[in-house]
Amino acid sequence: MKIHLSSVFVDDQEKALRFYTDVLGFVKKHDVPLGEDRWLTVVSPEDPGGTELLLEPSGHPAVQPYRTALVQDGIPATSFAVDDVRAEFERLRGLGVRFAQEPLETGPVTTAVLDDTCGNLIQIVHSE
Repeated sequence: MKIHLSSVFVDDQEKALRFYTDVLGFVKKHDVPLGEDRWLTVVSPEDPGGTELLLEPSGHPAVQPYRTALVQDGIPATSFAVDDVRAEFERLRGLGVRFAQEPLETGPVTTAVLDDTCGNLIQIVHSE
């Protein structure tokens, strides 16, 4: 068994697609119209057959309180692996990305937490 799909709730799918592709560097995999919303997924260009991230519409009434609580408590909605947290932090900050947590080393793990502009905190991480 392996993880095939994960999701993050987003306020605006088109805005999320631009951020996750143009800024974070993912590539669009699926874009299927479903009424007002879309089945919209992105993947890593390094693993196009790997785990997909669904940019899930946040219309369900439970989503807003859930996301608000996570952001207020500084809890990331998900985590992405990178080769070098500090280099990725500098690259993203140069693109105007706002960080809730600058790079932090905790033993063999380095993390940073960014705002995805769509209602979520996202952690980037590298483990030695």
